[in-house]
Amino acid sequence: MLNSTALLTDHYELTMVRAAMRSGAAFRHSIFELFPRRLPTGRRYGVVAGVGRALEAIEAFTFDDATVSFLLEQKIVDQPLAEWLAGYRFTGSIWGYPEGEIYFPGSPLMIVEGSFAEAVILETVLLSIYNYDSAVASAASRMTAMAGDRPCIEMGSRRTNEIAAVAAARAAYVAGFATTSNLEAGRRYGVPTRGTAAHSFTLLHASEREAFEAQIGSLGEDTTLLVDTYDIDTAVRTGVELTNGKLGAIRLDSGDLAELASEVRQLLDSLGATNTRILVTSDLDEWQIAALRGAPVDGFGVGTSLITGSGAPTCGFVYKLVARADTDEQDAPLQPVAKKSVNKTSIGGRKFALRRLDARGKAEAEVIGVGAAPADDGNDRPLLVELVRDGVIVGDEPLSVAQERHARARAELPLAALKMSRGEAAIPTLLLDADGHVTDNPYARSEQ
Repeated sequence: MLNSTALLTDHYELTMVRAAMRSGAAFRHSIFELFPRRLPTGRRYGVVAGVGRALEAIEAFTFDDATVSFLLEQKIVDQPLAEWLAGYRFTGSIWGYPEGEIYFPGSPLMIVEGSFAEAVILETVLLSIYNYDSAVASAASRMTAMAGDRPCIEMGSRRTNEIAAVAAARAAYVAGFATTSNLEAGRRYGVPTRGTAAHSFTLLHASEREAFEAQIGSLGEDTTLLVDTYDIDTAVRTGVELTNGKLGAIRLDSGDLAELASEVRQLLDSLGATNTRILVTSDLDEWQIAALRGAPVDGFGVGTSLITGSGAPTCGFVYKLVARADTDEQDAPLQPVAKKSVNKTSIGGRKFALRRLDARGKAEAEVIGVGAAPADDGNDRPLLVELVRDGVIVGDEPLSVAQERHARARAELPLAALKMSRGEAAIPTLLLDADGHVTDNPYARSEQ
């Protein structure tokens, strides 16, 4: 269970509620939507991650006495708002794309329904989780797609802050990474962890042989030896000799990895170590992994590029009010509301979504209904699931389920989605009105 997440938010979330309480509009029935207007430039699809972390954050979004006192002392809240916050718990309902799902421009990734006050103050924490986790998962998906059946290891903890490191390891696992080097991700989320030794371990000892003997003696013959501290050829021969040809793996962390992997594979085979695997690291990204597909590489360790979203460290998700009642009455009808700002358009009304599939089960379109669910043509797949019902978390699930879901969703995409060259979204987003007619979709325009 997390400590309180209530102050992982922006100042203006609370001042909006304060002012809305004064105007009398704070507790009107409202619907907010978390969505992307576009994909990062050149990307063909995105991956939803952070759903489980967001549910944890909602559960922990409470204001204790010390927090309320701080807000009063700083004059951020007044007494009526302080009294309301002291008893705050989200009591509304939330629907969303489940973790691991693919998304496209305009996808209604999360729909939050409740009073304006209780829903609006979740904006910042939800966006901070979704924007980062989904950026990492989207990069990770491209990497695992290029790696194919060869495992990827997340090892970016030293390239970001300590909290983001845990989130990144979790998000990468959702998108197909096999393991992480981060132990807190293992403890908190059950992500499998792996690790052996760095160059400093070899440099600590009087000789490479002495270092390898200690590592093998401690971790067993199936360990992975880092062989490029000094001379690779000598290191490989030493590792094979010390294990009688049973060495688990070697790791290459510098140089021309494709050329070195080929040379080391030949050397290992000539020494009888035909089952010894070759792992590569060294600032890899999806393009380098793709370039190594023809090399005798058995696994990839990825750090900096992964935890920075491989050039797209945020997804640009936004959280907008899309419908609200005009009064506090329980049965007051909801009115669609939308922004008309240039390049920051939103679409009013409650959304429903499905993935349109062809006869082969391949994705053809993201279909979004406004005000009514779009018609299923027989084999389409609904995308929104219930996450919170009347304040109770109902959408929690094991991380392995999200990983399996991602593999299935990515397999539905057309082959063009997996190209590493820049391109448009792999499938179009179709916006339907309440009568089922296709309407103008601002998210489909490149300038948006």
